[in-house]
Amino acid sequence: MINSYNTQFIAVVIPSYKVTKHILGVISAIGPEVSRIYIVDDKCPDESGNYVEAHCTDSRVIVIRHEQNLGVGGAVMSGYRQAIKDGAEVIVKVDGDGQMDPALIPNFVGPILAGEADYTKGNRFFDLEEIRSMPPVRIFGNAALSLLTKLSSGYWDLFDPTNGYTAIHADVASHLPFDKISKRYFFETDMLFRLNILRAVAVDVPMDASYGEEVSNLKISKIVGEFLIKHLRNFSKRIFYNYYLRDISLASIELPIGIFMFLAGGIFGGWHWAISAKEGLATSAGTVMLSALPILMGLQLILAFLAYDIATVPTRPKHKKFLNRKILKKNND
Repeated sequence: MINSYNTQFIAVVIPSYKVTKHILGVISAIGPEVSRIYIVDDKCPDESGNYVEAHCTDSRVIVIRHEQNLGVGGAVMSGYRQAIKDGAEVIVKVDGDGQMDPALIPNFVGPILAGEADYTKGNRFFDLEEIRSMPPVRIFGNAALSLLTKLSSGYWDLFDPTNGYTAIHADVASHLPFDKISKRYFFETDMLFRLNILRAVAVDVPMDASYGEEVSNLKISKIVGEFLIKHLRNFSKRIFYNYYLRDISLASIELPIGIFMFLAGGIFGGWHWAISAKEGLATSAGTVMLSALPILMGLQLILAFLAYDIATVPTRPKHKKFLNRKILKKNND
């Protein structure tokens, strides 16, 4: 499989922040199918950029330094920019903490080079046996985040949204709004939202993950509220962009009417229930029906919208369209 990549410019971006203990091992495990390795020193207190330059002899390695810490998203965007500038065709992002096996890079790159996807990401939940080795807190957290991400990003067929092992076609990456993408822990999730707005094809790649001595800087209690707000923001933007700005379909009508009827029935029923409880009287059958009917109809319309949304997950790779545009432009010139 590796030989088929010899003519391709595959780049790897490794954000580097407090991973000095593992990063040389990660670099040494990257196979010959990769042409360039970008180490992004995100103002690392361990000066990992200097450490790599002093101890790594791999000629593929280029160190990029940040004058201030920008978070994992900011580091990846810097790597993307440089890789695109250097002419990379596919850009892989691997963490420097040793949790991600570089031997899997061909698995992530393959669907993109085959024209089947624009973006690939890891999924640690394919093998049920491997899930047993995952901490229960991670399992529950990923399940909850996956549901929220499906709603906000529109990629209903993806799971494990916080997985940072990814690959992207450079043509698609070049159309991303780098300055708008979340720079820190919401980065992977925000990427999916931005990719859906581009109508890019994203697919999961099965993988295992190891949990060693590395210490996560993520504090769940501090990001729950922030994540909920950002998911709601992205969901609202996606619905507006895809169902009202770009196109209007039956689903564009089903959602607002469904929400209105559901809320109206709930408010009407709640109000009359409170009055009946206060007066000690039974609510009439007619009042119950006037409340239940719009709730049921509203719920049905919302479910119909979700069914349409699930059916419209992008399936035609975007980078092929970008390539055709380049060819046409070149021929016209």
